[in-house]
Amino acid sequence: MDLLELLSWACIVFTIGMFSTGLSDLKKMQESKSADNIQFLPFLTTCLNNLGWLSYGMLKRDQTIFLVNIIGALLQILYIAMYFHYTKEKRLVMFQTLVAGITLICGWLYFTTFLTDRETRLSQLGLTCSVVTVSMYMSPLTDLVKIVRSGNVQCLSFPLTVATFFTSTSWVFYGLQLNDYYVMVPNTPGIFTSLIRFYLFWKFASINQSSPSYKSLQI
Repeated sequence: MDLLELLSWACIVFTIGMFSTGLSDLKKMQESKSADNIQFLPFLTTCLNNLGWLSYGMLKRDQTIFLVNIIGALLQILYIAMYFHYTKEKRLVMFQTLVAGITLICGWLYFTTFLTDRETRLSQLGLTCSVVTVSMYMSPLTDLVKIVRSGNVQCLSFPLTVATFFTSTSWVFYGLQLNDYYVMVPNTPGIFTSLIRFYLFWKFASINQSSPSYKSLQI
């Protein structure tokens, strides 16, 4: 097994593991018969991100990117469906999903109709997916500031932090091997934000010792 194949398997295993952390929220909804205290938008935005990278993987003919994101998209669709089943705010969820669907259709029409050259389509799609991925990694920074002020890390998921760190690291090295900056660059912030979370867990561990486990939350 060469280095690229090893990195490919690492990306697949770690990324699917990261996407699977949402199963804990799924279990909570099934047990409580409610979607209270569960965030919906992370499911929706992650699904859009998966579909974007899925298109990139198909266009580039990269089986690793394709496989990971088709599994990720199916998992997010499952989470969205279960959230809709248990939530009391069905109209809001339907509206947000409709907006996401329209955005997806507009993006598909732009990339398939106006960009006829394959290389141009690939570069612009890669850039778009990169921007979305970086935004998703950087968006929790405001929550991390609140955690620093409160000294309470119970709203962070330690397993998700570990999964994000290994997932981001494996994709950075995978992109480096392929010389694909659209894969390498957007995953770099995931490493840094994970390191920040590890530091917060270490710094505020004594404050949260009485807690039996960390609360699972998509951040």
